[in-house]
Amino acid sequence: MGKNLLKRVTGTLAAAVVSLAAVDSMQQAASQVGVGGVLTALGSMISSPTAAAGAWGQMLQQNSTQYAQTVDENDFDSGFWTELPKDSELLPSPTPAPQETPAAPPAPAVQPEGSLPIKEAHYEQGSGKLYVPCGAATIKNNTKLSPEEVAAQVGQPLPFSIEKNSSQPQVLIMHTHTTETYQLDDNLWYSPDFSARSTDTAVNMAAVGAEMVAQLNAAGINTVQDITLHDYPSYTGSYERSNATVKKWLTEYPSIKVVLDVHRDAIEYKDGTRVKPIAEINGMKAAQVMIICGADKGGNLPNFRENLKFAAAWQNQMESMFPGLTRPVLFDYRYYNQDLTTGSLLIEVGGHANSVEEAKYSGKLVGQALAALFTGQ
Repeated sequence: MGKNLLKRVTGTLAAAVVSLAAVDSMQQAASQVGVGGVLTALGSMISSPTAAAGAWGQMLQQNSTQYAQTVDENDFDSGFWTELPKDSELLPSPTPAPQETPAAPPAPAVQPEGSLPIKEAHYEQGSGKLYVPCGAATIKNNTKLSPEEVAAQVGQPLPFSIEKNSSQPQVLIMHTHTTETYQLDDNLWYSPDFSARSTDTAVNMAAVGAEMVAQLNAAGINTVQDITLHDYPSYTGSYERSNATVKKWLTEYPSIKVVLDVHRDAIEYKDGTRVKPIAEINGMKAAQVMIICGADKGGNLPNFRENLKFAAAWQNQMESMFPGLTRPVLFDYRYYNQDLTTGSLLIEVGGHANSVEEAKYSGKLVGQALAALFTGQ
């Protein structure tokens, strides 16, 4: 009987300590959520400290989301954005070295000191002279080709034929910047020490590609994935190494018609605020995606119109099935090894401020849309 009484007293004291600590935290954050919110949270803390701790974190996060500003894509054109380099020849300075990803610690309820903000944004389909209609979506024409020349490729048959239930691979998914990764938790802040790169294939681009592979194979589209770390240990020369990888696959399996280079974007304000492109699909957050299709410059992409036909068809399929999932196709003078097949495209799945789970969910949706395009279902 004495032991039971001691346990009850000890438990009561522990709960009191937790409640007092939480009250101190609430006082510091009162300016963020308002006095009413603090009193509500305090009342729940007294009755149930454990349950209230989770509610308190959720309230702060909802409040932060309320003030997130929608980003206008036109700011990207004016240089308001900064992007991580995509081609070492254009920007020779390497990005921070990839790091092994430790187990994610529990997300704190209050933004840690020294962290920087993340804001959610949703990119709409474009309008105006730069944008060419593409079924349910649009293509942003950053080339010297006329809108009529670009529009002529929209709605055209695919330049290749995918064989369903083939014993030979039809699609190759690979990653020039395999170590690109995402936020490990769905927070509205990030640590400036986090490089957004990891050699852990459970959280980098290989994980997103794996979601696409699973959907395509389930639909009877024989798909293979290469998870070579082309950007590690050296970022410089990534595209040369991925070029050699793709050529090796094409030599071994001439049956491959489509090569998809899966990346993530890096959208950031000059003040360090990072932006996560978001769409809500079936009640869940998905990282918005963007296809990049290169145009010929000096004869480096002689078959670029074939890739553009594919980009237009895939873009329309994704946006038709999952409205809001896509940002406009970027049609620009980019190379990205897109001369190797008539079905070579690069796709950005979210950005470095999205969570891993948001990106993987998008990989699943992207794969489903591609499977539907290839099977006509």
